[in-house]
Amino acid sequence: MSKKKRFKETKVGKFLNQIGSTIGSGLDDVLPDSGVLGIVKRLIEKDETIPQPDKETALKMLEMDLVEMQEVTKRWQSDMSATGTWLTKNVRPLTLVFFSVAYVSGWFMEYPLDSIQGVLSLIVGAYFGSRGIEKVMGNNRHK
Repeated sequence: MSKKKRFKETKVGKFLNQIGSTIGSGLDDVLPDSGVLGIVKRLIEKDETIPQPDKETALKMLEMDLVEMQEVTKRWQSDMSATGTWLTKNVRPLTLVFFSVAYVSGWFMEYPLDSIQGVLSLIVGAYFGSRGIEKVMGNNRHK
């Protein structure tokens, strides 16, 4: 499961920060869905302070980030397709339950929880973040 990137972690976000553009300021911690990336694209196109070669590079990176997000969505939609078994459709919730139980059990038994906490944070962010994006984008088969 891939970690949800913030705008500042995307290719275009890193590039805009590197060239000193202020377009990305304020969007650093925003999850870059296609709506946000569309706004960034318009801002890049209209910004007269960015040299034309840098604009072209930023727009190419923006396109690569958009394709990457679409491919992750396709992979997760494929996981949920009707052709799979019960286990393949429920692997994300089962993983979330397993690591939640492991974390709580480890906490009660006073085990060091650094590694479990990191993985659990990633799973919770990916699971609930992806469900939120799916609902916003209209892919909400599960209600």
